[in-house]
Amino acid sequence: MGHVNLPPGRRGPGGRQWTLLDLVSAAFFAAVLVFFVLVFTSLGDSLAASGRRALARSSTDDPRQRQRILALLDPPSSAASAAGRTVVIDACSAEEVDNMPCEDPRRNSQLSREMNFYRERHCPPPEEMPLCLVPPPKGYRIPVSWPESLHKIWHDNMPYDKIAERKGHQGWMKEEGPYFIFPGGGTMFPDGAEQYIAKLGQFIPMNKGLVRTALDMGCGVASFGGFLLKENIMTISFAPRDSHKSQIQFALERGVPAFVAMLGTRRLPFPAYSFDLVHCSRCLIPFTAHNGTYLIEVDRLLRPEGYLVISGPPVQWAKQDKEWADLQAMAHALCYELIAVDGNTAIWKKPSGASCLPNLGNFRLDQCSDNDDPNEAWYVKLKKCVSKVPLSSETSIGSIPKWPKRLSKPPARVSLMKNGIDVFDADTRRWARRVAYYKKSLGVKLGSPQIRNVMDMNAFFGGFAASLSSEPVWVMNVVPARKPLTLGIIYDRGLVGVYHDWCEAFSTYPRTYDLIHVAGINSLIRDTSGKNRCSLVDLMVEMDRMLRPEGTAVVRDSPEVIDKAAHIARAIRWTVHVHESEPESRAGEKILVATKTFWTLPATSS
Repeated sequence: MGHVNLPPGRRGPGGRQWTLLDLVSAAFFAAVLVFFVLVFTSLGDSLAASGRRALARSSTDDPRQRQRILALLDPPSSAASAAGRTVVIDACSAEEVDNMPCEDPRRNSQLSREMNFYRERHCPPPEEMPLCLVPPPKGYRIPVSWPESLHKIWHDNMPYDKIAERKGHQGWMKEEGPYFIFPGGGTMFPDGAEQYIAKLGQFIPMNKGLVRTALDMGCGVASFGGFLLKENIMTISFAPRDSHKSQIQFALERGVPAFVAMLGTRRLPFPAYSFDLVHCSRCLIPFTAHNGTYLIEVDRLLRPEGYLVISGPPVQWAKQDKEWADLQAMAHALCYELIAVDGNTAIWKKPSGASCLPNLGNFRLDQCSDNDDPNEAWYVKLKKCVSKVPLSSETSIGSIPKWPKRLSKPPARVSLMKNGIDVFDADTRRWARRVAYYKKSLGVKLGSPQIRNVMDMNAFFGGFAASLSSEPVWVMNVVPARKPLTLGIIYDRGLVGVYHDWCEAFSTYPRTYDLIHVAGINSLIRDTSGKNRCSLVDLMVEMDRMLRPEGTAVVRDSPEVIDKAAHIARAIRWTVHVHESEPESRAGEKILVATKTFWTLPATSS
């Protein structure tokens, strides 16, 4: 073979000796390469952001500083309190304006992709939670008032253009001057949600009071749920925190009920038979995958005689014949009646009473055992069995009163509780009195344009929300997961809500609620023995994260708890007023009414 003749100095790996000039030249060219990578590529942006985030978090993440603040604001009963001392909790960095502790892509991206596990809730331990206040973004303004907000919001309140750029041609949203405009369209209804809803109304009794609660899965910017409000249908919309950045944040800024969630490995945080209508518009949920696990979860949530609408794949979709056939077969196994197939939209009606047992074997399905409680749904794994629900026939659409009568009549599920009907009636009367007192004596602006999105952190039967039914608000009724599971009663009344444990962050973006209400705040953090599971400081910092600037918090509890809460409220920059409770209330309870101040980061901090 021929050989290539190299100069003597290049014939062997050790033949060349590097000179100082060679080393300097190599270092220079490497530095130039790194400079171009950092300045002109997205990698540089990512590294810079991570660096800024690390620097900004270094002070707020210091465990010793965290413990010092907790010791001052929430000391053990035997320790001295911080009364009289000035304690102010620092602001988080500008990088954290959209901080969602339990849906953090930086943490969750390291987890398994199986069944979208990484897109579900994954909360850091309390000691890793930065004890700081989430700032608003630069240029933030008080949100546009309802109902104008359904159609337009301030661009700078969430300056993310990705959805407008990618979905503007489908009528999702578009940028126009200082606003984002929402024409009301969607991927499967680019001509507008109103026309689409009218089309569904040919097969579903949309405006007769029969259908009141709806679930919109993979909702985009929630135009479907927003326009269903005109039909007196209360829709709770959900989507994960994913590549369509901030879609749930847009929905809540518009004043439409929504929260962040993913149908992955766990049950959604709702009780059985919650919804009169379940809707999927190109939600891309593989309903028949994993032995039909996802359709079984829909069946758990759908009220007997309720309606299931799937619009988009796989319904008569190209190259998805098998998936479409499997979906029809499984729906048939559950005894769902296929009412209509119109283009790529299919509508089923669920049967009344128990699911159809003889057909379940076709998909190797069984009914769940008697030990399974279909109403438990906080960190409960999805089941591959069909739930048995007590009083299923009494909770069907045809058995409960039409809206609005169902709001005030004790539902069948109340009878499962001791003295349930009496407790229900007393609770309804109590909250009517309390809300009247809030408005007339405490100056809470319920019913004004300033308040649209409301949360009740300890909802029980939903009496607080029921007393606001005539106001232009919607209420997220939260039933603590460790308390009696009364959320099904709330849905029977035609209201909406979720289960949650308040020792964790809620699945929403910052600045999404105008008013947060909580009765018995201390009970949310205590276990059955009376010991604290987490800190009241962390809970109120989480309330601050969810509350909009100039939003209102109403907290009622014992004088001792309210005194501590008032001190923490001042530390998180709220203005505070403490009031006596209404005359009919039990003796000793006090009410804190606080306003979140509108503060911004100094220009140098961003």
